Formats: sequence, C-alpha cells, structure tokens
Amino acid sequence: MSQKLIIFDMDGTLVNSSLTIANAINYVRQNLGFEPMPQEHILNLVNDHTINPAQTFYHAKTFEPDHERWFSEYYTRNHEKELVLYEGIKELLESLKEQGHALAIATNAYRGSTIESLTHLNVYEHFDAIACYDDVPRGKPHPDMLYKILDELDHSKEKSLFIGDGPRDEMASKRANIPYIMVDWGFTDHSNAVRSVSDLKGILLS
Repeated sequence: MSQKLIIFDMDGTLVNSSLTIANAINYVRQNLGFEPMPQEHILNLVNDHTINPAQTFYHAKTFEPDHERWFSEYYTRNHEKELVLYEGIKELLESLKEQGHALAIATNAYRGSTIESLTHLNVYEHFDAIACYDDVPRGKPHPDMLYKILDELDHSKEKSLFIGDGPRDEMASKRANIPYIMVDWGFTDHSNAVRSVSDLKGILLS
C-alpha cells in the first residue's frame, strides 16, 4: 500500500477500555445519585448514534463540567489497571510507521484521558496527530475531528483512511469523504467488518 494517513478510533479499535468506560460512567452516575447501569448495557449504548449520551447516562441535556471532571477522575485513578491494547495492535502500529505511513487518532474521549491512556500503553509517540472530543466543536458522527487532522498534517482525503468500530465512526468518515474500514473486535457487532487485528494487518500492509 502506498504511503497514507491512517486515522484510528481509539476505544474499541486500538484500546480495550470497556471496563474503564463503563465504570467511569457509573462513577459519574453515583456522584449524581443514580443507580449503576449494567456494563453490557452501557457498551451497547456508547456507539449508538441515535441517542443523546448526556441524557441517556446522566439525565442532562448536554455534558456538564462536573460530568467531565468525575469521568476523568475515575479514568486517571484506574486506567493503569483496567486498560489494555488489543492483541497485535502495537506491532501493527510499529509496522505501519516502518512503512512510512502517517498515523492519527480521532476519538470522542477527552484529550487529557486520551494522552494518559496512550502514554500508559506506550504508543503515544506512534501518532503524528490526535483529535479529541474537546478539540472540536462537534464530536463524531460529525466529521470535525477528521478535518482537523487533515488540516494539521496537510494530507488529502484521497490518501487517507479511517478505521473504527462503530456507526459514529462510519458516519464521520462518510461525511468527510474518507475511505473507511469497520473492525469487529470492539463494543459493537457488525455483519460486514474486519474480524481480527491480523486480518487488518494483512489489508494495511499488503
């Protein structure tokens, strides 16, 4: 594959953060006085583009500063014992860098927790650009993050690729007119998706 800009979603694509995300949301709910939600139910909703997540999880019209503060508080305390890279991801990133591809992340996570996570997992230095929820006016499924990365790295849409695990990623990619690959080892089940990291490696390094 000729040299490209390869943009990854983070949670559910590179990082198995299911336990941390569910626990952090429940930590916010606890601080708000709400009962915990089952982990599986939270993860089914995280990638559902038809819901208002602030309303669904916290009974609020929009995310509020306290929500972000409590979520980040839990994340900072617990990410080192709860977050792991999916098997084969680090080797994939290293191989792509060796071939001269530019790498980036577009995530609906906040910048602080994103940098903490990637640094702890020893892959932060692999990325040429990172666009997070609090870096842009609108998170995914809007294309703002993808545009930000293209501008920052001065790359064309035609020589870029976005890889994610949910409908928000796919919709953002379509709106930005960037080719997309759906993977299926994260939080959402898909009928037409790449099933393993080794299969993705075969596609990207061929």
